[in-house]
Amino acid sequence: MNHTLPAAAPRRSSSGAPAPTSAGGQASRFSKGSAAAVLVCWLLVVFDGYDLIVYGTVQSALISDTGWGLSKATAGTIGSMAFVGMMIGAIFAGRMADSWGRRRTVLGCAVVFSAFTVLCAFAPNAAIFGILRLLAGIGLGGLVPSANALVAELVPAKWRSLIATLMMSGVPIGGSIAALVGIGLIPAFGWEAMFLVAVLALVIVVPLGLKYLPETLAPSGAGDRPSPGKTDGATGKEPSGFKSLLRAPYLGVSILFAVSTIATLFAWYGLGTWLPNLMQLAGYNLGSALTFALALNLGAVAGSVLTAWAGTRFGPMPTAIAAAAVAAGALVVLVTGPPVGAVYFMLVLAGVGTHGTQCLIIAAVASHYPGHLRGTALGWALGMGRIGAVAAPQVGGLLLAAGLGVNSNFLAFAGAAAIAAILLAAVGLKLKSKSLQPSTGASNV
Repeated sequence: MNHTLPAAAPRRSSSGAPAPTSAGGQASRFSKGSAAAVLVCWLLVVFDGYDLIVYGTVQSALISDTGWGLSKATAGTIGSMAFVGMMIGAIFAGRMADSWGRRRTVLGCAVVFSAFTVLCAFAPNAAIFGILRLLAGIGLGGLVPSANALVAELVPAKWRSLIATLMMSGVPIGGSIAALVGIGLIPAFGWEAMFLVAVLALVIVVPLGLKYLPETLAPSGAGDRPSPGKTDGATGKEPSGFKSLLRAPYLGVSILFAVSTIATLFAWYGLGTWLPNLMQLAGYNLGSALTFALALNLGAVAGSVLTAWAGTRFGPMPTAIAAAAVAAGALVVLVTGPPVGAVYFMLVLAGVGTHGTQCLIIAAVASHYPGHLRGTALGWALGMGRIGAVAAPQVGGLLLAAGLGVNSNFLAFAGAAAIAAILLAAVGLKLKSKSLQPSTGASNV
């Protein structure tokens, strides 16, 4: 869908060097400096994925080895704490990125999620552990929308959807690293060592961010000029914030993006949180259970690449609908009790479908909204989507506590993926509706 992007002053890096921009305030070329900044953002997303998925790898150890008296239901509640924080972080960090600056918000979120993840290793009880996960979640949730808002403005518009989708490969790559590291690290050094890995982000990637990340948000005075799009009338400013996001012409599609993200994240984070434990309950040992989690996350990495290509070739919405349907189908197959080889393949497909769908939603949001609303829109979609992420660990634990078995979880996550496919079809129809007719000079979804 096309929308006119607001005029903006040349963006400047932290050292004061202007980033190359077009008249519309977008990057006119993909420079070496921009590539370095995108790489740093991607590395931060990798640690974001690691710090998020790491709870699923240690959940069994927390239940059996800590003496905290955790049940499956309470373990699910603790798993939800990070997602509650992510909901808070995504909503407010997206708005902060549009107000205070992308660079400052990205680095602040990285410091927050890394520091509190490290502190989880020293938690004396379940309550403190849950609070630390919630605080880490604020940084985890805030990083993705602010980093995507920054990256979207560092690359030419024609590459924006591709780069946004590939950026999100960092989440399952981080999850894959968590599963791989956990296979050897947990038996040898205990669950605490898994959280200490997050210190690498603080000592390596954050300093790289201080050096290479530019500030892409135009200076506040630059936004005061009249622009060809809708303005605030008296001041000439582009209207921004949630109030602008939730009114015409964006209201309907903003709600649909949010609800489809809720369903998608319910499926993705439900699997990420519960899969190792589910496979252990199904009779596999810890090592095998973690390799199933690795298959899911490697599928998600493949999904990032496949959906980046398919989204460019066929469009984000048709590809997202197909990806969500593939995930739903794969999870239903798991309920039938297929052979081990088929289980691995279905989990790969589930990873491709669930994470691929989310990548495409982010790419569509980043391209659909104008620059002054981009961070807010990403924060809105991802923040509201965390409702699904919060609910998934809880629902999974409650279903198991009720004695409904492993398959009840797979069916719940399959149903969420199917609902996501239906909602995304509605998004596609909305984007083509007469109420959102394209205007000149903007980027395509």
